[in-house]
Amino acid sequence: MSTSHSILIIDDEEIMRDVLSRLLTSEGYRVVACATGEEGLEKIERESIDLALLDLMLPGMGGMATLQKILEVDPDLVVVMISAYASIENAVAATKLGAFDFVTKPFQNEELALVIKNALKKRALEIENRHLKRTLRERYSFKNIIGKSEPMQKVYDLIAQVGPRRSTVLITGESGTGKELVAKAIHNSSPRASGPFVAVNSGTIPIELLESELFGHVKGAFTGAGTTKKGLFEIADGGTVFLDEVGTLPLETQTKLLRVIQEREFRRVGGLDNIKVDVRIIAATNSDLKKAVEQHLFREDLYYRLNVITIHLPPLRERREDIAPLVEHFTRRFVRENGSQECRFDSEAMMILTDHFWPGNVRELENAVERAVVLAPENGILTKDLLPREIVEPGPLYLGELQLLENGVSLKDLVHEFERNLITSALKQTQWNQKKAAQLLRVNATTLNEKLKRLDIKLP
Repeated sequence: MSTSHSILIIDDEEIMRDVLSRLLTSEGYRVVACATGEEGLEKIERESIDLALLDLMLPGMGGMATLQKILEVDPDLVVVMISAYASIENAVAATKLGAFDFVTKPFQNEELALVIKNALKKRALEIENRHLKRTLRERYSFKNIIGKSEPMQKVYDLIAQVGPRRSTVLITGESGTGKELVAKAIHNSSPRASGPFVAVNSGTIPIELLESELFGHVKGAFTGAGTTKKGLFEIADGGTVFLDEVGTLPLETQTKLLRVIQEREFRRVGGLDNIKVDVRIIAATNSDLKKAVEQHLFREDLYYRLNVITIHLPPLRERREDIAPLVEHFTRRFVRENGSQECRFDSEAMMILTDHFWPGNVRELENAVERAVVLAPENGILTKDLLPREIVEPGPLYLGELQLLENGVSLKDLVHEFERNLITSALKQTQWNQKKAAQLLRVNATTLNEKLKRLDIKLP
């Protein structure tokens, strides 16, 4: 039985209103009844109604006209038509106008109760789905990407400009700067917002499975391909494909990706049929694709196809004025998600957060804030003791003030050599285990792999 739903009965027969009122009240519904369509519309405008039982034959404004007016006033209201003069034509007409169902008088009580139950369930699902979509749109809207710095204002402007277009976008920036968040903001501010957003991190998919993941395969294409499978491009039809770490794509896969961009079609692995798709491609990389082109690791024609519009995300250390708003945003979010009491960082902890180099960028800051909120004391004051040790005590990587030679140094060469020595040391310390070395350096495994290629570091 339900005590949370209100049902409006619109029927000109007093006996039918009484019968329906008793039935629905016994089922636990709150019931409102009236005799005309005009009265019904007044009640819908004044009261909270979840479902209307509407008679087809009404004096004055007829049932069909009332149905149309009701849905203009409240598109979420579920309407069930009832009539002793039922016909297929009436039922079809009512359904086309937006009625949930058409019930013929006389009816069985159990039949009507089931129709109402299903109608209210449908309404609840529609409201829940709409709320979920709105929540996702708000979360990934570019208006909610935190940052008031000048570099981020330029990013917002670019998102607003390119969102409504269908052009390919290349997002560049270090790991942890929020490239996928920007890609979702572009998608959600585009005409494709109601379509799928499919993210693919090519650096995490084994090369031998990558093409099958992207383009699908037919049954028997390779050992283990027991059934035909759709690829992610096919799944994303009508929406957006986000290719993260696009610089890690093998050359052969790059060729097939170029075909998708140029011809908007592809073939499944082992297939002969061309499959047409309508997708927008947003790519992201933390490596220098131009240099990869020069080294013949990335196709030049694909580079120019992807690089139609470039959005660069600056590292957090280059927009320190955004750290305090980000800390406030993450603190509120994790307090809400964990059901914690209100929290705030004290001045000493905030100074440490503001001064930190943040090699992991926004992702590292987010993790640090979450840790502090989860471990917060009863008074809600977050101190430096709740921050990760490597943030409070930078350790041996902090070089302090350097004395330069009188004739100066090459900054590029010095940074290159320092990065090379640091990565080599991490690899030696982990017995040349790339995954562990990446964890030690707090970078993605794909990022470390790219650096090994760029710095020409040979593994034993």
